[in-house]
Amino acid sequence: MYRFQDVARPAATAAKHFVGAPLRMASSICPGEYAAPSVETSVPGPKSKKLLADLSQMQQSGSVQLFADYNKSLGNYLVDVDGNVLLDVYTQISSLPLGYNHPDMLKVLDSDENKRAIVNRPALGVFPAADWPVKLRDTLMSVAPKGMDSLTTMMCGSCSNENAYKNMFMKYQRDKRGGTSDFTDLEKESCMINMPPGAPKLSILSFKGSFHGRTLGVLSTTHSKYVHKLDVPAFDWPMARFPEYKYPLHENLKENEQEDERCLAEVEELIEKWEKKGNPVAGIVVEPIQAEGGDNHASPYFFQKLQKIAKKYNAGYLIDEVQTGGGPTGKMWCHEHFDLETSPDIVTFSKKMQTGGYYLKKEFLPDLPYRVFNTWMGDPTKIVLLDAILKVIKRENLLSVVEKSGDVLMSGLRDLEAEFPALINSTRGRGTFITFDAADAKLRDDIVKRLLAKGVQSGGCGVVGIRMRPALIFQPHHAHMFNDRLRQVLVETK
Repeated sequence: MYRFQDVARPAATAAKHFVGAPLRMASSICPGEYAAPSVETSVPGPKSKKLLADLSQMQQSGSVQLFADYNKSLGNYLVDVDGNVLLDVYTQISSLPLGYNHPDMLKVLDSDENKRAIVNRPALGVFPAADWPVKLRDTLMSVAPKGMDSLTTMMCGSCSNENAYKNMFMKYQRDKRGGTSDFTDLEKESCMINMPPGAPKLSILSFKGSFHGRTLGVLSTTHSKYVHKLDVPAFDWPMARFPEYKYPLHENLKENEQEDERCLAEVEELIEKWEKKGNPVAGIVVEPIQAEGGDNHASPYFFQKLQKIAKKYNAGYLIDEVQTGGGPTGKMWCHEHFDLETSPDIVTFSKKMQTGGYYLKKEFLPDLPYRVFNTWMGDPTKIVLLDAILKVIKRENLLSVVEKSGDVLMSGLRDLEAEFPALINSTRGRGTFITFDAADAKLRDDIVKRLLAKGVQSGGCGVVGIRMRPALIFQPHHAHMFNDRLRQVLVETK
């Protein structure tokens, strides 16, 4: 069986480049959307630079790329304060499922009831409103991964992973106690001074190149950029290699199969090593596509075997879908591509889902209150927005749109690879969650910069990757537009 057939889905048809062809309007999904990018100044322009200088007097602002005019931004187009209209294939780092100012989302704020939810901001873990159970049932639980029947809401991706790790630790220790939470006096006392047995030595296994957040605990499982980790103490937790495939996949089957086996063997070796060190692995955390680390893919086989390893050692199996969840891979959840034997134990989410949180199997729920808790436990207004988003996804069949637009992107990029093999390579992705590599880091940064000058907002990942994170309303004609402008950039590359 061809193990790698689903790692990077082949495009259905070859997309052709075109210049000056009439552009179709996506009026049924985003009425009045701009027809094409328009660049009036350099990006960032003078107004953005002035605002950046003002902001820099108050905080570290080196990450700011431009200042946006969100009143004028619409659909797939981000407008900056200098009047530049940019085709946005990055969408606030993969966070806008319906693009900018979608009418269905704006209507949500016409409701007095929803305004009161904003004004009164309930502490959901203690004082939720009467409609909170039905809102969760109709939104988050309506798209829960198959086999996952419980839920915890949070504010963001980092705190979702942070608290999910706690669930895995608690479950692991409860199993050691024979399924009860009858704590000894010594456990109660020792945890207060950060000592065993109340504060046990346990670990989470993660992967080279991974990104799970920047807060203190999850930072020990983030291994994508040194700037995140420098000067911050870290836990002694194991890190395994994530598969590094050779592209094109179909020409490197044997090598990539061997890579899967090497990485899986290392996972088991590390679990056994950390057990002997007295720091057993209570959970495994993995991204279905390593996003920040370079959009690194692994085969369905890899994820299936990893799940079996987790079960063998009674470790929780957490799939981090903060970037991939919500439809960008053509399925609501990327791990649905992997045909797992059962659902993961925990699936974390944020970004396109508006709120943070995680799905989990009932056995991973804490059996006492306040063990996983904070003041707000998420935000009810984000659930209202998610409700509107899910209705549009269903009404407009947006997952099908993602597949069609992804086909155009993938096919066009592979054509460009063949035309410019010295400049770009290794196109990979699912749906419109797509990346290609530049020949080196300098060229990658140059391509991103020159795409911006042509009115396309994209982003980098890893060392040489250029990634696309468009909205779910991104149409095939937008994909042609991106491919056309990328080709212009490549033609002009010296």
